[in-house]
Amino acid sequence: MDGSILGSSEGKRVIGMRLDKFLKVSRIIKRRTLAKEVAEQGRIKINGNQAKASSILSIGDELTIQFGQKIVTFKINDIRETVKKDEAETLYTLVKEEKI
Repeated sequence: MDGSILGSSEGKRVIGMRLDKFLKVSRIIKRRTLAKEVAEQGRIKINGNQAKASSILSIGDELTIQFGQKIVTFKINDIRETVKKDEAETLYTLVKEEKI
């Protein structure tokens, strides 16, 4: 299990979660293996620091991902083991999106 359970009626809320798993659960990146590859290529930063797929995310962290010709920054609002598709966007807030 990733992190400590706090309890919740919709999916289990946790303190911390692996980066690759969060990206999959939040549907920012559809597959965990793809999230791992993106991290290994050095295209993801957590709070300005280079991130690995195994890096632990916490609520309040700032996540920056390079997708092709753009850099997208998210703020982590919530971390859950599972979430419904239409509620996935509640886990994060888009802070900025810039072309490079």
